[in-house]
Amino acid sequence: MSGLSAFAPLLPRVEAIVREAGDIALDYFRHGAATHAEVTHKSCGSPVTEADLRVDEFLHDRLHNLAPEFGWLSEETADSPDRLGREAVFVVDPIDGTRGFAAGDPCFSVCVALVVGGRPCFGVVRAPALDQTFIAAAGGGARCNGVPISVSSRRELAGARLSVPDAMADDLRRSGLSFVQQPRLPSLAMRLLRVADSEFDAALARKNSNDWDIAAADLILHEAGGVLTDFSGRTLFYNQPEPKHPALAAGPPGLQADLIRAAQEGKAGIQRGSAQKLPHARPAQDVKD
Repeated sequence: MSGLSAFAPLLPRVEAIVREAGDIALDYFRHGAATHAEVTHKSCGSPVTEADLRVDEFLHDRLHNLAPEFGWLSEETADSPDRLGREAVFVVDPIDGTRGFAAGDPCFSVCVALVVGGRPCFGVVRAPALDQTFIAAAGGGARCNGVPISVSSRRELAGARLSVPDAMADDLRRSGLSFVQQPRLPSLAMRLLRVADSEFDAALARKNSNDWDIAAADLILHEAGGVLTDFSGRTLFYNQPEPKHPALAAGPPGLQADLIRAAQEGKAGIQRGSAQKLPHARPAQDVKD
């Protein structure tokens, strides 16, 4: 296959597979109560449930049968450098927001993106407990349950509805910004999609998100008229040897520069304060996060 349009016919079939995967996850989910799935912990301490593993296996089998020549990158599958040599790669999070899922929070999602040349050419995010399916193809716009979505038309950052981790919220307030803090949803993909559908005006994410957390939502946000960048304003690229990313900002293009500036100014303020308390500290600009 050559050219992004060559991959477009796969999208309806991938959407159907992701919907089935969401139904599998939903079998283990209990609203407002702990999942009945077995829960264990990875070496890094993060939880993984029986549902994560079953959904991952289902997606791998079905997507591999659909396109056996494509590479594979998933949170719940051991990584292989083989993906780096493939023209196209499925990037998968079987359950994004596992902690919330295990505790009965309905804001979890199943995410699948097809990455070609370092960028997603289509993405599907299914939130089965909310009965929402977000979908986009490059150049084709973004939809939720078949209805077109778009980012907020807000032009001023002051007073905006922002979803940010508490530490980043403190940075923003330290910069002098007044805003309305929104819930920090357990699924990072869903936080980005709440920007895409304009429920939130913008969002920030801490460093160390992975490809599988954001690739599908990145494209959907982009096709809804928004942007997802690092704090240098750079577009993200996927299926790299190290699939982790720095701190990120998401929102309408007109708010992005101000959002990043406020976050950086607030961070610099606390670093300057720390340097003043420590006479042998390096200058603030050299202090690492």
